[in-house]
Amino acid sequence: MVRDEEVKSEARIARYRGSSVSSVGGGFGSSPRLPRGKHVGFLVEDSIIVTDVSSSRTLYGEGFFGTPIGVEKPRGADFEAPLKLSLIEALYLVERGVLEVRRLDGGSVGLDELRRIVESSDELKLLYTVYRDLRDRGFTVRSGLKYGSDFTVYRLGPGLEHAPYVLHVYRGVERLDPTEIVRAGRLSHSVRKTFILAFPSRDGRVMYLMFDWVRF
Repeated sequence: MVRDEEVKSEARIARYRGSSVSSVGGGFGSSPRLPRGKHVGFLVEDSIIVTDVSSSRTLYGEGFFGTPIGVEKPRGADFEAPLKLSLIEALYLVERGVLEVRRLDGGSVGLDELRRIVESSDELKLLYTVYRDLRDRGFTVRSGLKYGSDFTVYRLGPGLEHAPYVLHVYRGVERLDPTEIVRAGRLSHSVRKTFILAFPSRDGRVMYLMFDWVRF
């Protein structure tokens, strides 16, 4: 469905057109990009640390999961560092059989327990619903904090392209303020990215609206 709406803001008119993200297809191969092998990470507060460098390289190099610790801008898998995974990244990998999570004392953190940890936070639960859906579509999903969004979304991955999309997850209690949408669109346009709103539902489905911007 396509929707046009005009919003007056700062004495200018911005028109946005929302359309389904399915119109841009999926990411590379349009299927999940999963690293090979089985790897181990350790639960440390609200993160999972992969200490084995070989595993770190595989997880990052074959799917862009996690962040190499102390490496500002990694280029591919050419680094010698442990890897820090967010809880939602780790849950996705555990669900796919790629990662095993343990406590520092060696005890196992199973799938059900890790899922409970994530779902104990309404915020993480919403973010994970969208993260999982995009990963399953073959996209690479990274933090969007730099752009004031929840995620940046790649077809290929960081270092291979500039992220074409910035994405905000609708929380359900937010008021969709047209002025704020215009501001977000202008910011994304200024960094040559397309702004997407994601609407996760309770049954795990996600609706996306991708905005095209026209200035008058």
